[in-house]
Amino acid sequence: MRITARKVRLVAHMVEGLPVAEALVVLRFSPRAAARDVAKVIKSAAANAEHNYNLDSSTLRVVRIEVDGATIIKRWRAKPRGMVGSVFKRTSHLRAFVSDDALPEHTRQRRAVKVPRAAIPTPLATPTTSAGATSLRRKRRTQPEPGESAENEE
Repeated sequence: MRITARKVRLVAHMVEGLPVAEALVVLRFSPRAAARDVAKVIKSAAANAEHNYNLDSSTLRVVRIEVDGATIIKRWRAKPRGMVGSVFKRTSHLRAFVSDDALPEHTRQRRAVKVPRAAIPTPLATPTTSAGATSLRRKRRTQPEPGESAENEE
């Protein structure tokens, strides 16, 4: 497949562990270009399981998707001062595994992503400056006027 393995792995991790029908829906609405290729491989694996092993397609689940880097097509591009820059056109291999077994207990379950709350510190109780209460703020030091002592009265 003429797409980098790193980009395909991002899409493949989205659908691992999902039922085949749900995985195809997720891939259909994914904005990534690799989603079309991953969906094609999952459809092929499901069709092979249904035809070769007489499994029911409605119970199939994507067990795992293996993505391996393949050959690199090397090209060059002209650069300034008569030099050459390398262009690597990376390719990848895809293998999808489907099964009609339920997920094992030790496999992670898919759930909604929890978005962390903003890191805003909680406000502390501020001292009030009413008639009877004293303020906890430090008093501003003022320059002593000529003729006064430099003592600070608090």
